[in-house]
Amino acid sequence: MGDSYCPECKRATEVVFDHSAGDTVCSECGLVLEAHSIDEKSEWRIFANESGDNDPVRVGGPSNPLLADGGLSTVISRPNGASGDFLSSSLGRWQNRGSNPDRSLIQAFKAIATMSDRKPDARIWYFRLGLVATIKDRANEIYKKVEDQKPLRGRNQDAILAACLYIACRQEDKARTVKEICSVANGATKKEIGRAKEYIVKQLEVEMGQSMEMGTIHAGDFLRRFCSHLGMNNQAVKAAQEAVQKSEELDIRRSPISIAAAVIYMITQLSDDKKLLKDVSLATGVAEGTIRNSYKDLYPHIARLIPSWYAKEEDLKNLCSP
Repeated sequence: MGDSYCPECKRATEVVFDHSAGDTVCSECGLVLEAHSIDEKSEWRIFANESGDNDPVRVGGPSNPLLADGGLSTVISRPNGASGDFLSSSLGRWQNRGSNPDRSLIQAFKAIATMSDRKPDARIWYFRLGLVATIKDRANEIYKKVEDQKPLRGRNQDAILAACLYIACRQEDKARTVKEICSVANGATKKEIGRAKEYIVKQLEVEMGQSMEMGTIHAGDFLRRFCSHLGMNNQAVKAAQEAVQKSEELDIRRSPISIAAAVIYMITQLSDDKKLLKDVSLATGVAEGTIRNSYKDLYPHIARLIPSWYAKEEDLKNLCSP
C-alpha cells in the first residue's frame, strides 16, 4: 500500500495494487488510478507439474565476450528421467553433430571456476581460496589470450589453468601463494605450475611487445588471511600489520610470505594465546625451518618492529631468542 492523489476523492489517499489485474485502486472510493501495469521485476514462478529442485529463474546466464557466440547458444539437455541412451536418440545425435568451436574454452572456464570455489584437502589446507568473480574473469581472459596465440595441446592443462588463476590473483592485487593454488589444481605440482606461469608470461609478453606487469607482492597481502586461519584476536592482528609494514624498511632478504609467517609467530609468542610453530606453518604454508630462519633475521630488529602499545620492553627481553 502507498499514498497517491485520487481525482475522485480530490486528495491523497491510500492505494492498493492488484497484482492479478495489474491495477492500482484507491482504497476509499475504489477508482482505478492505473490499469494493466507492467511488472518489470524478475519472475520466480515455476511452470512445472512437480516442484522438486527446479530452478525458478527463467532467464539465461550473462553473455560472455570471450566466446564466439557470447555463450548464448542453445544446448539440448538430458530430460528428467531419461535413460542412458539419450545421446543415441535423434536429439542426442543432432546435439553431438553440431560443432561448437568454443567447447574447449567452456570446459577451461568451468575448470577455473571449480578451482576457485573448491575446498582443498584438509590435510594440506583447511580453507577455500575465496576468489571473487573479477579474478575468475581475469583468469579466463588470460587463458583465452594464450590459447589464441598458440595451441596448448600437449601441455599440462591443470597446471596452465592454475597458473592463469595465480597470475590473475597477482594482477588484481589479491595475491595467493603458489601452495594455495597448488592445493586445488587437480594434482598439478608447484614445479609444474611455476613452469606454466613462466610459459604464459612469455607468450603474453610476445603478444604485447613489452614486459608483463604482475604486481608486487607484499607480506601484508597475506597477513590478514593467515591471522584469520590461526584465530588471532584483533589486537594481535593490528600489531602484526604494523610489524609487517615496518619490516619493509629493513633489508631482510626473505620472501614476503616467509616474513609474514615469521612476524605472526613473533606476535603470538608475545600474547597469552601462544601458537606452536607447526600451527603457524600449517596456516601459512611455510615450512617450519623457513619460519625459524626468517625469525632469526627479524629478531635483531624486534624492538623496532613490535609496537610499543602491544608489548613492553621487558616482554621483548623475555622473548626467546632463535
